[in-house]
Amino acid sequence: MTQPKSRVKIAGEETLSNGWTRLSSYLLDYIDRKGATHRLKREVYHRTPAACILLYDPRRDLVVLVRQFRLAVHLNGDPAWMIEVPAGLLDDDHPEAAIRREAMEETGYRLRDARFLFKTYTSPGAVTEVVHFFAALIDIADRVAEGGGLEEEHEDIEVLEIPLDEAAAMIETGEIFDAKTIMLLQWALLNRGKLS
Repeated sequence: MTQPKSRVKIAGEETLSNGWTRLSSYLLDYIDRKGATHRLKREVYHRTPAACILLYDPRRDLVVLVRQFRLAVHLNGDPAWMIEVPAGLLDDDHPEAAIRREAMEETGYRLRDARFLFKTYTSPGAVTEVVHFFAALIDIADRVAEGGGLEEEHEDIEVLEIPLDEAAAMIETGEIFDAKTIMLLQWALLNRGKLS
C-alpha cells in the first residue's frame, strides 16, 4: 500500500516536560483528503522503544507472568498491581538482547531461544513508543534466579506461574487488563499447537 504524499508539516514544537519522559506540544499543518489545510495542536509523549515476551512452558502448559505496581492505573482507580508479561525498555540494546535481560531480571528465567513475533504502537495517538513482541519456550530448569526485578531500581515484582487457559480466562474476568499481555495470551491460544 503506497503512502500519500506528505500531508503534514510541523509548524512548531514546545517541550512541556522533560522528566521521566519528554512531553511535547506540536503545531502542525495537516492537509485532509479533500485538500483543505488545517492547523492542529497535538501533544506527544516521547517514549523509547520497548520489548515484551510471553514465557510458555509446554510441559506444564503454563505461562510465566509478573505482578507489579503501576501508578497511572492507580490514579485511574483500577487495581494498580497489574498482571503482565515481562517487559522493559530497550535501553539502547537490540530488542532480543533487551528482552532476554528483562526476562532474567523480572522472572529469573534464562532464555534458550526468543522468537520475534511482531511490533506495535499501543497508543499511537499520543505516544511514540514502539513495542517488540517475543515468545519463548521455557522449562523449570531454565529458572536460574529468583527474579523480582532490580533492587537498585526499587522494582518489586512478583513472579506468577499460571496455566494458559486460566490466564486467558483472567482476561474475561478483568484480572488481566494490560494490552501487551492480552495480545500475547491471545497469540498463544491461536498458536498453542505450534508452541511445543
